[in-house]
Amino acid sequence: MSSSEDIFEGMKRIKNGWGEDDFHTLYTGYGFTCREGKHRIYIHPIYKDLRATVGRHKELATGYAQHAVKTIQKLLEYKKGENK
Repeated sequence: MSSSEDIFEGMKRIKNGWGEDDFHTLYTGYGFTCREGKHRIYIHPIYKDLRATVGRHKELATGYAQHAVKTIQKLLEYKKGENK
């Protein structure tokens, strides 16, 4: 299975073809907690404004990948700001 960093880099290039397991690896790899249900809800424990809802499908719409890339980029910006 790919690492969260590999998935993130891939999603920046290609937005389609990603499934729920890819998003689970991505979000949990970057420290998000997951709440299971009809959808998976990911929330970052420190940055509560960073959250995502992911459907339970083998292949998801491109909007999920677009949101994931923006969310992880925002997380990295937050972390970069902490290190200054």
